Amino acid sequence: MERKEARGQPTMLDKCLRILRAFDGGTQQLRLSELARRTSLPLSTVHRLAGSLVEQRLLAQEDGGYQLGIGLFELSSLVSVEQELRVAARPFLQDLFMATHETVHLGVREGADVVYVEKIHGHSDLGLPSRVGGRLPLGCTGIGKALLAFSAEEVRVEYLERPLRAITDQSIVDPERLERELAEVRATGLAFEREEATVGRECVAAPVLVQGVAVAAMSISVPVSAYRMPQLAAAVKTSALGLARQLRTAREQRRPPGGEMSG
Repeated sequence: MERKEARGQPTMLDKCLRILRAFDGGTQQLRLSELARRTSLPLSTVHRLAGSLVEQRLLAQEDGGYQLGIGLFELSSLVSVEQELRVAARPFLQDLFMATHETVHLGVREGADVVYVEKIHGHSDLGLPSRVGGRLPLGCTGIGKALLAFSAEEVRVEYLERPLRAITDQSIVDPERLERELAEVRATGLAFEREEATVGRECVAAPVLVQGVAVAAMSISVPVSAYRMPQLAAAVKTSALGLARQLRTAREQRRPPGGEMSG
């Protein structure tokens, strides 16, 4: 029989997920010792599990280190909702990039984090912690604030009741201050982040609203010295509105005749 994990102890799946998530923050390659440090797992355990993940192509081993494998991208393509969102959003993101030549993002909410599902690198992308598939705390990013502001009230309350995580000295850790910002986001349809995720970078974001709920959000990230709020805000809001309109149209086209009627 298969040995059961002791109650309260991490399972093998938990340990594998720790290893995969150790790459958060844009890290491209990690050595075995660094994986063990980041996961707080014994070196021998990390070595054994990393070998299994390499066999499944979820990790790749190269030049004495490990990096995320192609198998993760193959699995991600099976997530139909996010894949559909990425395909629909790509033309709007490309137009936004061409209009600004700055880094643009598309993100969705997962729990207390924003998960980046698409990114186009701008000319001044150095130092940004975001990457496709990566995650950051909602309250530290423009996209996260846009998503949180237009989430259900119970989601916002739960988020504000927990200790707020910080990435930089400018990250908001006061729940009352963040709550005021979220109210402003709901009033204007725009969310701002000022060096709260990366020192020297600011961003403006807008929610992609379908029936009043943010299914995603878009952002433009720029160096502080290049921040042009009115122009950037108008551009990102226009793109988010265009994507929301397309998603609503696609949803209506998929709805069967008489779909609004109840039996």
